[in-house]
Amino acid sequence: MTVAADDLRHLNRCIELAREALQDGDQPFGSLLVDADGVVVFEDRNRVSGGDQTQHPEFAIARWAATNLDPAQRAAAVTYTSGEHCPMCSAAHAWVGLGRIVYATSSEQLGGWLGEWGVAPSPVAALPISVVAPGVPIDGPVAEFADTMKGLYEAAFRR
Repeated sequence: MTVAADDLRHLNRCIELAREALQDGDQPFGSLLVDADGVVVFEDRNRVSGGDQTQHPEFAIARWAATNLDPAQRAAAVTYTSGEHCPMCSAAHAWVGLGRIVYATSSEQLGGWLGEWGVAPSPVAALPISVVAPGVPIDGPVAEFADTMKGLYEAAFRR
C-alpha cells in the first residue's frame, strides 16, 4: 500500500497528540484508530509518566478495540501512530486482529537518534512490527515527518 492524503492527515493528528504528551511530561507518542468509513473512533497519547511503562497509546487502542469492535470491524480498522509500535504493542495489535498500521517514524530511526545523543537504549528489543506481527499490513516510516519527530524525541530523551 501507499500513503495517501488521508493517511497524512491522520499522521498529523498523531503528531499533535505526541506534542500534547510531551507538553504534559510524557514521551512524545500519539496514536489513533480509524474505522472502515474513515471515522476516528479512538485516539490517545503516551501516559507513561506515572510509572506504568505499558501505558502506550497503541496498547490502549488494542484494548479499546477488543471491547468495542467486532472482529470484522477490527480487521477493517487502520491504526495511525507517530512512532512504530514496540513489540508489546505489535503483539496486542495482532492478538486483537486489528488491520493496517501506518506510522510516521520507525523504531530503527528512534534507536539511531538515541544512539546519536548518547541515550541508553530501551530495555526491550526494538523489533519491527513485521517481525512481531508478520501478518499485519504496515506502511512507514513517512519521510516528511522525520525532522518533526526527531525534534520531539530530542526534547524528551536528550537531557
